[in-house]
Amino acid sequence: MRRERKFQAGAGRSLNLILWFAFSAFALVLILLFVAVQSLFVGQRYRDETLDAMKEAGARASEFLEEGDGSAVWRQLPALEEDFDVNIRFLLADGSAFDRDGKSGERYPEIAEIIADRFDAGETEAIVHSDTSLIYLKPVMLEGTRCYLYVSGSLSRIDTLESSLRWLSLASALIAIVLAFVASGFVAMLITRPVTEVTARAKELARGHFNVNARKNYFCSEISELSDALDYASSEISRADAIQKELIANVSHDFKTPLTMIKAYASMILEISGDDKEKRDTHARVIIDETDRLAALVTDVLDLSRLQAGAGAQAAAVFNLSELVYKIAARFDFLAEQGYVLETEVEEERYAFADRARIEQVVYNLVGNAVNYTGEDKRVKIRLFAASKATRLEVRDTGKGIPAENLSSIWDRYYRMQETHKRPVKGTGLGLSIVKNILILENCRYGVDSEVGKGSCFWVEFPLPPDEPPERAEEEVQ
Repeated sequence: MRRERKFQAGAGRSLNLILWFAFSAFALVLILLFVAVQSLFVGQRYRDETLDAMKEAGARASEFLEEGDGSAVWRQLPALEEDFDVNIRFLLADGSAFDRDGKSGERYPEIAEIIADRFDAGETEAIVHSDTSLIYLKPVMLEGTRCYLYVSGSLSRIDTLESSLRWLSLASALIAIVLAFVASGFVAMLITRPVTEVTARAKELARGHFNVNARKNYFCSEISELSDALDYASSEISRADAIQKELIANVSHDFKTPLTMIKAYASMILEISGDDKEKRDTHARVIIDETDRLAALVTDVLDLSRLQAGAGAQAAAVFNLSELVYKIAARFDFLAEQGYVLETEVEEERYAFADRARIEQVVYNLVGNAVNYTGEDKRVKIRLFAASKATRLEVRDTGKGIPAENLSSIWDRYYRMQETHKRPVKGTGLGLSIVKNILILENCRYGVDSEVGKGSCFWVEFPLPPDEPPERAEEEVQ
């Protein structure tokens, strides 16, 4: 109950909502990061460009001074200030301005301290930052007097620019966030929709509706593969369900017939033949035969269930396969009285490494199947010979053959040909299915070659055993 509640709680978390939230959060972080980086970058970029302009203006003024034309400097200062949007002054060491008439003008006491600190220490230029301006200082000679080129640039416009940019970035971020939410919701829906469809089909499959078609061309290869796998699982489960229903019906029928016979003949003994020994023995023999048939059916069903569960493999050993084939063929000698002919063509000293009891069951079922389905000439041929890296067993009959479309079905449980025939060897309809499962466990290749009107040939290839002395092999057989 607790696990059920936990599952229900987990089921409430929508993948669509999770993806939408994740995409939206990611987009929001990117947008905020972009706005922050943009604000910092624009402000720093503006300061760098202002400083470059100040240095360029100072370099132009220095060129005029180096040419020795002091009057040209004074004439070009207004143009330089206008071109580079700066203020240019020449200051003395005490911070007073050096005017064109040689008199001292406006004083800059804070600059005097900077001149004393920086240039007395040997620096060739100085840059001073403040909240509202940038100042560039450089020592020069003007009209034979050592003075300092003073270039200042205003930073007041950067505050306006940053404020405008901040509001613009905020508006852009809000719009981008809304668009990101919408786009992420659409993308999340696009991703989760096929998952939802496949989940719905899986639920239908769980309810027992095996005819759902999950195969569809989705945009994502992984989801397409998932839908293909679900469609394949649906077809396999549908097939298994049909086989299970058929098995239950067939087993029920096969159980019902002998049970009915047992009951009927037991009643006859009780009511009719109790005092007549001959009749009583006949009726008792029928009961015994039907009981043996019922026991054989139960045994085969249990064997098949164990084999399909993977519990059928026993300890493998090397044994003489040639002697085993001879032994099984001899068990069918009683059919000679009914006109059946079993031809054996067996190479001597052919060995196999497998579970001997299971292989004996395989060979017996194949021979019995061939006897039951052989033609009017009642001939069955058994061959055992060396093949490429294996020992090949072939059991051939001369019956009507199997159509190509039915070849894959003959290994199924209770598969029977439509033609009626007399069965000299009793069977339960599970023989070939048991053969298939045993050979799968033993890693043997098997198959059937058949042609309508010419009979069938069932074959098995046993892998060669590891190198082992014949004496040890004989011990394993005994």
